[in-house]
Amino acid sequence: MTIITLPLSLPCYSPFISLSSSSSSSSSSSSSPKRIRFNPQSSSQLSPNTSSPIQTPSPPSLPKTGVIVIGAGLAGLAAATHLNSNDIPFLLLEASDAIGGRVRTDIVDGFRLDRGFQIFITAYPEAQKLLDYQSLNLQKFYSGARIFYDGQFHTVADPLRHFLDSAKSLANPIGSVVDKLLIGSTRIRVLTRSDEDILSAEEVPTFELLNKLGFSDSIIGRFFRPFFGGIFFDRELQTTSRLFDFIFKCLALGDNTLPANGISAIPEQLAARLPSGSILLNSRAVSVDLDGVVSPIVRLQSGEVLTSELGVIVAVEEPVAAQLLAGRKGPVQKKPVRSTVCIYFSANRDEIPVNDPVLFLNGSGKGIVNNMFFATNVAPSYAPPDKALISVSLIGLFEGESDDELANKVVQELSGWFGEKVVGKWKYLRTYRVGYAQPNQCPPTDINKNPRIESGLYVCGDYLTSATFDGALVSGRRAAECLLKDRALTPP
Repeated sequence: MTIITLPLSLPCYSPFISLSSSSSSSSSSSSSPKRIRFNPQSSSQLSPNTSSPIQTPSPPSLPKTGVIVIGAGLAGLAAATHLNSNDIPFLLLEASDAIGGRVRTDIVDGFRLDRGFQIFITAYPEAQKLLDYQSLNLQKFYSGARIFYDGQFHTVADPLRHFLDSAKSLANPIGSVVDKLLIGSTRIRVLTRSDEDILSAEEVPTFELLNKLGFSDSIIGRFFRPFFGGIFFDRELQTTSRLFDFIFKCLALGDNTLPANGISAIPEQLAARLPSGSILLNSRAVSVDLDGVVSPIVRLQSGEVLTSELGVIVAVEEPVAAQLLAGRKGPVQKKPVRSTVCIYFSANRDEIPVNDPVLFLNGSGKGIVNNMFFATNVAPSYAPPDKALISVSLIGLFEGESDDELANKVVQELSGWFGEKVVGKWKYLRTYRVGYAQPNQCPPTDINKNPRIESGLYVCGDYLTSATFDGALVSGRRAAECLLKDRALTPP
């Protein structure tokens, strides 16, 4: 095994995974709306309230609230949190059967399966303001990765956290000594700039930036493509250099983690702080009407009609927002979205090949696997005591191949990594095909988009800011702030 010096910690792969992800065994949520009450003492337990769902009223008695927020993903929850902190009444509508949007965790046979591979970076600035990290019980990754290249693994490590590992890196084939010096200088470059400066700087595709900085083809192909290609779901590295620099900075400053109770613990913590009865599940909005009415009206798929006295915040994915706000000057999806497939396997814990909490990357340029890791090496709570959980990520949807075909290909490919006797014992659990894993953020981008569509109507989501956990949280706050500012300036 050889090692390369890398002054970075692990990446945040898939800062978001699509709510509309599908799997061969996932369930649909077409049941009637239900309100949920959150117990602040246990943010991971959602308890349904037995109160009746809202009935379709006649127009004179339309139910009213201060603000209607459509979508209970991270952006919607952040908007609701900001409204709540300003004592503004609101109703948060969620189309599915639980909160979280793309940040969801399923329990399958005692295993915690995040809906796609997601890692939380503790250095996210907005997240630091909103979340209680201690109660999330964050479990840390090794600050580096192992790259499969030329039939063996080569370790990359952060020298500030794993000095001895990084000191053994001089003879590896992943990159030259110059490449290692360039990684160090890139770290210094981003750490000396503010987030605002990074996200508003002149931009080029990440691949072009790496070439301009002087990185060799070998390190771009063997490290940057699987590493940041996995973050952006873009192995061509066409994503904006703004996002590259922002994530590079967060990687240098923070730890890469998983909440012990699954990635869904993050939205659950936010939801637990909101007023009882303020979230309505199984409530899909189909239209927003501001024309010729005193207050905005939201119509639900069930036929129910809700009225807002202050405004509506649309906090759904970009393609859904574009449909919901068709005909208005709202979001118009012009670029193809980023997609991924995540496949889970289980094994006996004493039969897995490594015990380190490390991410494995495919630097060979061959095969369909981009990255994989043993989730229970990071967070043992992701599986029953005697079992291990394996997460494997691919880039793209592979629509022409069945779940079984993909799983078989993955087993065959990883048998070349760890040995057929080891991988052959893995048991297939579930496949998640995530059509909308991230918005496409190739240049040109505007990561500081105005959330205001018109007076009384606002949008938020990671497509308006940076395609990260943090970007979604920022966008929710900005939408709520914009609404409050408009209403403060509007005459009674």
